[in-house]
Amino acid sequence: MTDLAERDRARLDAATAGLEPPFAVVDLDAFDANAADLLRRAGGKPVRLASKSVRVRVLIDRALGAGLQGVLAFTLPEALWLAGLGHEDVVVAYPTADRGALRELATGGVAAGGATSARERVTVMVDSVEHLEAIRAAGATAAAPVRVCLDVDAGWRPLGGRGPRIGAKRSPLHSPEAAAALAREVAARPELVLDGIMSYEAHIAGVGDRPPGRLGALTGAAIGGMQAASARELAARRAAVVAAVRAVAPLRFVNGGGTGSVERTAAEDAVTEVAAGSGLFAPTLFDAYRAFTPRPAALFALPVVRRPSAQVATVLGGGYHASGAAGADRLPRPVLPAGLRLDRQEGAGEVQTPVCGEAARTLRVGDRVWFRHAKAGELCERFDAVHLIRGAERVDTVPTYRGEGRTFL
Repeated sequence: MTDLAERDRARLDAATAGLEPPFAVVDLDAFDANAADLLRRAGGKPVRLASKSVRVRVLIDRALGAGLQGVLAFTLPEALWLAGLGHEDVVVAYPTADRGALRELATGGVAAGGATSARERVTVMVDSVEHLEAIRAAGATAAAPVRVCLDVDAGWRPLGGRGPRIGAKRSPLHSPEAAAALAREVAARPELVLDGIMSYEAHIAGVGDRPPGRLGALTGAAIGGMQAASARELAARRAAVVAAVRAVAPLRFVNGGGTGSVERTAAEDAVTEVAAGSGLFAPTLFDAYRAFTPRPAALFALPVVRRPSAQVATVLGGGYHASGAAGADRLPRPVLPAGLRLDRQEGAGEVQTPVCGEAARTLRVGDRVWFRHAKAGELCERFDAVHLIRGAERVDTVPTYRGEGRTFL
């Protein structure tokens, strides 16, 4: 990925000259270019937008207007909210135990305009009989069934069930037989309708094969080999899963992949759509991928508030750590002025973040330091608004989910 340059710093500072940091911005030119690139990489297959990677309704609508199709929400309350605002096709990416939200889905939830209910616009994720029974207990009926999607494990088990499991610990459904068995359980309940299959290969789509560091080349080669082998196994197994489930009931969609695996997943005949979202913002975790180079679109600015030494400048706040296993790759990265780095002892802190490097010598109290977050939509949990910029101009300020009073987790 091309690093941000000093000309970008001048442009960002000019666009936000009237603002007091801390604040967050989204560069619309970069956002639009990233949306177009996701569609190009998908090779004509639909790209469903993962909303948790954006968490700004205006930008969700912008991505859908650019050609992405449908929403992959991350909680049922979020899905109900989006459906109530008029979104037609919302799949909840994770199973829910929220009985109140299930009751709202099963028994009401009229969408915008009153044309259809949320129940007709929202699909709930399931991977066990317990999930099916929870939906029935919430009040679903044969006259007004709830749509469900089977979540199938995309992890790799190189030694079958005897060895290590590679990938996120998600669904217990791994084999075609297990998926078909749950599909039969759905078919046996007239209160439910089988709508689709999802399988997310997190260890391929969410792990870069070009890690930084002294051993990056060797580590990257090992990661790439693992991903290639796992992708071959998954493509065959996913096709078998789809065939086994379709023998039980028809499917409207088969969803797979993520920003890091769009081309690979879209190439599978069994997959009808891919999911993506993080690639729109292009956080730092996506700097470690060989296959694509998104443009950094989301940044945040923090003010320098003290100078503990000639070699160090300290900014206010900044402890915006990304989710996942703790490590340096989960920390925000100072990117402008170029040449800054985090202090190894303090990292990024809730109250302050020291930055070091040659560029720190030039900073003065009141200056801005620009950062990129390690992940995408998580940044929006820290700000109630984002400022939309194009070139050296601020064109709008729009609320995040948090700014609309919607913090779903």
